[in-house]
Amino acid sequence: MSEKKSMKLKFKGEKSHKKHKTDDPSGSRKRKREEDNGEHDTDWVLPELPTEILGPTFMFHASDPPVCMAYDQTRAKITLPALSRTDPENVPLLSLEPNDVQHVWVTTRVAGSDTINLRTPNGKFLSSDKHGLVSADREARGPQEEWTPLILEDGMVALQNMYGTYLGLDEVAGGTLSLRADAESPGFQEKWWVKVQFGHKKKAGEEERKRKEVTEGMSKIDEASTNRIYQAWGAGRSVVSSEDTKVLKKAKKEGRLAEAMLDRRAKLKSDRFC
Repeated sequence: MSEKKSMKLKFKGEKSHKKHKTDDPSGSRKRKREEDNGEHDTDWVLPELPTEILGPTFMFHASDPPVCMAYDQTRAKITLPALSRTDPENVPLLSLEPNDVQHVWVTTRVAGSDTINLRTPNGKFLSSDKHGLVSADREARGPQEEWTPLILEDGMVALQNMYGTYLGLDEVAGGTLSLRADAESPGFQEKWWVKVQFGHKKKAGEEERKRKEVTEGMSKIDEASTNRIYQAWGAGRSVVSSEDTKVLKKAKKEGRLAEAMLDRRAKLKSDRFC
């Protein structure tokens, strides 16, 4: 009898998932939820956490008409092109996706912090000075190229620069729109819809889970006990009980602090091997 083949459609670039038998029903339910989502790595989705803003990023504003933050490589300047909605009543705003490489920024995270960098397709970084002037003409990143993303209650995102002010739209003479970053609080002009690719969102979620596991594991270590053991060998941070503190203070007044310290070290070493 020939082996029965799966009738599920396959798409180019889609990874195949092998089924593994398990006795853990919770694990089976978890895998089923992941398979039922049906997202592909290149699908554009909304981030739920600031840490999920990573990789190719599409930022657009709910103005009328909607505009996205783009970079014109030919003119070497930031632009705000309008996004076409052929039928606004039947085409939801959140269904919009980038249709040009110039509409996409590459987001990287600054190691050890909550800030991100936004890079153009040709390697320039989005920056803001202390006056709120926004540009994208630097090939190196520094504090002015760092942005802190904030997920707001309505799911939109606000970007705060190093000076504590927010990136938003500004209408100049003639009704032309430009970018400014001098608002002290996020209002309508400073709220952006942000989309990232599902594969990068998933990767960010996995990294965040690993980080939490490490943090939780470290918190379970009895730091005082560990340091007390290694203090006997002259390493680690000193852990002194209230009783030892009194003894050492008294010894210091009597001019025999060094002798008291040696006695305490010998006692700790003896306790360790008992």
